[in-house]
Amino acid sequence: MSTTAELLKQASELFPDEVVTRAHVRHFDLPLGAGRFALITLDNGHDHTKPTTFGPASLANLNAAIDQVEKEAADGEIVGVGLTGKPFIFAVGADLKGVEILKEYEHALAIGKGGHEVFKRLSQLAVPTFAYYNGAAMGGGVEVGLHCTYRTVSAAVPAFSLPEVFLGLVPGWGGCALLPNLIGPEKAVSVIIENSLNQNKQLKGKQVFELGIADAIFEGADFLEQSLIWTAAVLKGELEIERPVIDRGEGWDQAVAKGRFIADSKVHGAAPAAYRALDIIAAAKNGDLQQGYDAEDKALADLIMGGELRSGIYAFNLVQKRGKRPAGAPDKNLARPVTKVGVVGAGLMASQLALLFLRRLEVPVVLTDIDQERVDKGVGYVHAEIDKLLGKGRINQDKANRLKALVSGVLDKAEGFSDADFVIEAVFEEIGVKQQVFAEVEAVAPAHAIFATNTSSLSVSEMASKLKNPERVVGFHFFNPVAVLPLLEIVRGEKTDDASLATAFAVAKKLKKTAVLTKDAPAFVVNRILTRFMGEIQNIIDEGTPVEVAEKGVEPLGLPMSPLVLLELVGPAIGLHVSETLNRAFPDRFTVSPNLAAVVKAGKRGFYVYDSGKPELDPEVAALLKQGDTVLTEEQVRDRVLDAVAQEIGIMLDEGVVAEAQDIDLCLITGAGWPFHLGGITPYLDREGVSERVNGKRFLAQGVASVPA
Repeated sequence: MSTTAELLKQASELFPDEVVTRAHVRHFDLPLGAGRFALITLDNGHDHTKPTTFGPASLANLNAAIDQVEKEAADGEIVGVGLTGKPFIFAVGADLKGVEILKEYEHALAIGKGGHEVFKRLSQLAVPTFAYYNGAAMGGGVEVGLHCTYRTVSAAVPAFSLPEVFLGLVPGWGGCALLPNLIGPEKAVSVIIENSLNQNKQLKGKQVFELGIADAIFEGADFLEQSLIWTAAVLKGELEIERPVIDRGEGWDQAVAKGRFIADSKVHGAAPAAYRALDIIAAAKNGDLQQGYDAEDKALADLIMGGELRSGIYAFNLVQKRGKRPAGAPDKNLARPVTKVGVVGAGLMASQLALLFLRRLEVPVVLTDIDQERVDKGVGYVHAEIDKLLGKGRINQDKANRLKALVSGVLDKAEGFSDADFVIEAVFEEIGVKQQVFAEVEAVAPAHAIFATNTSSLSVSEMASKLKNPERVVGFHFFNPVAVLPLLEIVRGEKTDDASLATAFAVAKKLKKTAVLTKDAPAFVVNRILTRFMGEIQNIIDEGTPVEVAEKGVEPLGLPMSPLVLLELVGPAIGLHVSETLNRAFPDRFTVSPNLAAVVKAGKRGFYVYDSGKPELDPEVAALLKQGDTVLTEEQVRDRVLDAVAQEIGIMLDEGVVAEAQDIDLCLITGAGWPFHLGGITPYLDREGVSERVNGKRFLAQGVASVPA
């Protein structure tokens, strides 16, 4: 028995629950009389909804298949070996469930070595090898193909990526070493670093071919058939495959430097994976693949035993699993059908909501507002956005016409809402205004209609309190921009009934949003945490710490933007309004900054000007600031801000604002763009010892988003 086989056998004993992938070998004669061919098909026996992965037993199966074809190739029985996947799926990489349970560094090292030992055998056979990317390919699924001599890709491939850096790993089965040597370092950095850190951006089949990862592209309908004809032509010498000459000089160094710039701008040095991947790419310049594989093994093991990957997998599971089965949601069979939607308001937020409901539900959507000009502007916005989709080829003319016909605007709520099943308001953030709106809607809407409010901080129960049927009011809080951020905070008021709540969750699912159930507490989840976070930064500035020190103090979190840039995006006036709301609710913990109030009063859009292209403190804002003389260091800033956030989350969990800490993290990842490598926030607070310092206990049990004890 070879050491690889022993290694994989030991690893599979650690992971008894693996969904095992088989590697079926079949033989046939190639077209054009090119000779006998062996095709290995990767298949886990499930349909495309359970993609094929590589755990230890799966790697052992592929290893055994290679044993067979290696002998056949050596004996001259076959002229080539192909590798493909089951319908719609090539393979999506390592089985992360197996990675989660690893406790020992040696076992983590074995995962890297096991994959390398199996995959590289494909490049060492006595005959050429071919990977046929017939469907989705990610991570190890991409890498196994990189070890082959040639590759083809289906034009129908919807998703192709090396997502490891996104999760807190490196492409560790050959990706970092092989890809830059195949397509050049600049393109490789784009795939491995830039796409990963850009919310795990996926490539389509056409892009895979254009990048040079695949040597040929064929339509999905007869992909394998065409690939085999192409293979025959290559083997007979009728087709010469040309690969680019790789710049192993300055161009290589520049590509790596560009990668470091991208990593700095995205994670600010706070997450190690991108930098480890770039180190391996930098070293791959000499073309020594084995040296690259060894570096990948070590990087994999180090990262698997570090907190960042565990947080990344935890975040991935939150979004993929918990996000699809929201905690506390009522029985979905209680949901009522929604065949028409009403939107109160026709401003920018209301218009964005109208467009989303229209596109996802494809039912009539009607907007109302206080004058015809506003109504026309709202409907005009929706029409213009549909025209943009048509222009980009995202929808055809028929669909564009149908969607435009479904949206309308009226002044009279009775005319607009008399047959609406779901009415959402997006009017001024003032409780009296919202109560009046719902009273007007209740007078004209059918008895079964659900009333949703997009409030970001006001009490849903208070909003519903003057209605005859307060049980049908539900909070439905979107995040801006509506089309981009997936989170939807669904708020249960004191009187909200299960049918209304179930309908809200059913609508959220159709809107393709990640819904989290929250109690009717001030500012719900994201805005409450961000306001406490921002409020503490503001307090620190007000007390005397320079603005740039306060901002730099939280840089190691690797957030998508600094606190004051975020304030600019939200709008200082909205930030001030939410802090005032929370100050009324919790005056001991939430302050209203006099400096922020002064900035809003002066009509400033933020603290910075961008004259040099970089953010610099606006001299007019600097003149407004009245600061004390307490100056903190960056480390003191960070400690104080994190302590405040940990305290607030502890209180929110004690109050039952959400079911568990996992929901807080899911909200921050999907509603505020907090990084996957933090796992939201609670794994980071646990890892840094902040949770225990502030609350006397961890938020998550050891082994959840961390290495098991």
